[in-house]
Amino acid sequence: MSFFKRLKDKFTAPTDEQQQIEDKEQQEIDQTGEETQSTDSQNNDKPAKKVKKLKEADFDDDGLISIEDFEEIEAQQLGAKFRAGLEKSRENFQAQLNNLIARYRKVDEDFFEALEEMLITADVGFNTVMDLVEELRTEAQRRNITETEDLREVIVEKIVEIYHQEDDNSEAMNIENEGLNVILMVGVNGVGKTTTIGKLAHRYQAEGKKVMLAAGDTFRAGAIEQLKVWGDRVGVEVMSQSEGSDPAAVMYDAINAAKNKEVDILICDTAGRLQNKSNLMNELEKVKRVIGRAIPEAPHEVLLCLDATTGQNALSQAKSFKEVTNVTGIVLTKLDGTAKGGIVLAIRNELHIPVKYVGLGEKLDDLQPFNPESYVYGLFADMIEENVDKVSDDEQEQEEIEGNSDESK
Repeated sequence: MSFFKRLKDKFTAPTDEQQQIEDKEQQEIDQTGEETQSTDSQNNDKPAKKVKKLKEADFDDDGLISIEDFEEIEAQQLGAKFRAGLEKSRENFQAQLNNLIARYRKVDEDFFEALEEMLITADVGFNTVMDLVEELRTEAQRRNITETEDLREVIVEKIVEIYHQEDDNSEAMNIENEGLNVILMVGVNGVGKTTTIGKLAHRYQAEGKKVMLAAGDTFRAGAIEQLKVWGDRVGVEVMSQSEGSDPAAVMYDAINAAKNKEVDILICDTAGRLQNKSNLMNELEKVKRVIGRAIPEAPHEVLLCLDATTGQNALSQAKSFKEVTNVTGIVLTKLDGTAKGGIVLAIRNELHIPVKYVGLGEKLDDLQPFNPESYVYGLFADMIEENVDKVSDDEQEQEEIEGNSDESK
């Protein structure tokens, strides 16, 4: 199965016409299976059944569905979220790539240079682009690809590989099932850090976790009240002190309260802008030291919030914060608001920090766990589906030609 077809099958539900075809194929498979079992009892191989699609998932008497059906529904919903959230970036990426392939029919150095320029303008990052294009050169030679049209799928596949080159599970959160987990949120003012904290709290609550927030940004005017508004909105308690208080003292009280109330996840806000890097470093180190004394393995995650619409400036912020503290993951907000979604790759490849969550809209559930395949599907969904449909039509046409040829004989 091709990479494009696997992505399409994973993230999209079939159309009514496709569903009718698949239902018919399933009936034929069932009938064949019954005939095979009755005529050849020694053959233990059961016929492969197609996975049921979203609208026909069967619920049992208790209103439950199978794990396979649930995972398929979840993947389709995730695909829809990324497709909608990355609409601006997808229109930009696909239009530029289509224009590039139309202009350069042959795979040559002129094409690769134009591709480099296109990816750099999409905020993929210079070093990442150089690595990606070099991989494409090698793969084109290895597969003997001479037409740029045949390189579409390889480009998308290599984007996923570049993200996953170090760790296939890097985007997974380090959250333990037992005991108190502490998540430290860092980032400059204006990137959507408080909103992200609220949405993250909502997400964990929906998963059955008991959540508490700590208002550690005592520096910015209104920061504490803003976090309390989010706490009320999602229904979680917010531990706070007065404006100008010592953030480490806030964390100390919050951890003690969270332990006493058997909280599962404590999400801690921090100051977004101090006078200089030295002040920021000293404050974050003090906060981490207090947290570490109370819970030796904490903080379990240090998440840096970045605004995707700021492009290369977000990359610069990530570099600065990486120098100040041990950032374990990125939350990339406002990804739905930019046409340059390539910043995800630049952050991962150049800073070696995994993207844990992305913001794909204004709603509470629009903060989604990052997944490289969901990401590339969102970036190239139209192109992927058109390619798969074209290949399917070509195969069907070839089968008809071969069928007519056999009849004429």
